[in-house]
Amino acid sequence: MAHARISANLPPNIDPTKAPIAFGRRALPKLNEELQSPELLTQQRALMALCDLVHDPQNVYQALELGVLDNLKTLLVHQDSTVRQKTTEILHIMTTHNVGRHGLIQNGVISVLAELLDDPEDICRENTHLVFEYTSKVTEGAVGILHAGLIPLLVSKLKNELEEIQELILGTLSNCLRLEASEALAADAVTVLKEKLTHSSVATRSKAAWVLLEISTHPEGKNEMCEEVIPVLVSLLEDADPEVQASATGALMFATIKPQGRFSALGAGAIPPLLKLAAEEGSKARLSAIKALTMLAELPKGRKTLLNHLDTFQQCLKDPSKAVKRATKTAISVIQWKP
Repeated sequence: MAHARISANLPPNIDPTKAPIAFGRRALPKLNEELQSPELLTQQRALMALCDLVHDPQNVYQALELGVLDNLKTLLVHQDSTVRQKTTEILHIMTTHNVGRHGLIQNGVISVLAELLDDPEDICRENTHLVFEYTSKVTEGAVGILHAGLIPLLVSKLKNELEEIQELILGTLSNCLRLEASEALAADAVTVLKEKLTHSSVATRSKAAWVLLEISTHPEGKNEMCEEVIPVLVSLLEDADPEVQASATGALMFATIKPQGRFSALGAGAIPPLLKLAAEEGSKARLSAIKALTMLAELPKGRKTLLNHLDTFQQCLKDPSKAVKRATKTAISVIQWKP
């Protein structure tokens, strides 16, 4: 499904060629002063220049030393949409560098950015979510987002945000929920994510399944997964996209650690598609499929069914991956176990 395009076009009176960037890092102190100017045009041009300079991590480092972030934090809530757009763009570019990510985290930018989650400009919201996603890639950033109490807000935004922004939100949630899932569960994230599993977009389906995988690594998450999501995950095992298959198989693997998850997966007909994935050489889902089948072999009905498919597991023993071979040996042992 095509995305609605988020325009980043600037007003006609903004000419980036007039921005003073000829001297690179030597221009940064002057630009920092101009960010504080009462003249709107001066602020806009300074932001345009800074937007070019922060592509260089050395300039990002100097900007942090000069205290540029304090001025950018102020401009985030500026009434002019162009100022907000370029400010969020600068912050997004900064977070593509490690030094920039840590600078934003340490200077408390995350909580200020939260004010832009309802910004009327699509591009401002997109840039904001890009910052969140990049920042959450490091543990310190994910912790910062959790501590800022943003998880319930992000979950709620999945219901009505633009599709391309939803994908960014799913990326952020995936990074954060591997650390802590209680706030997301309280915000009914599982129900919201369940709906995304059947989305027309491959990226959305795959990322939603991945977020559920992270949720299912937590004990309380496994319980909700068993009750609501496992049948949908089983249907995704036969998705046309390998990434969706891999994400769904991983989530199912964790969900079946719980006995009720095994019963639910078995009842939803998980064994045939899992066997198919386990038989595929080079499949991203192969290891998770073998482990999920091992869980289902803990049930008498599952063990009885899998005893007829030991040849599939014998083929898996030829996989070049040591992890796959190890998991296969465990699976065969469980399947052949006799009380």
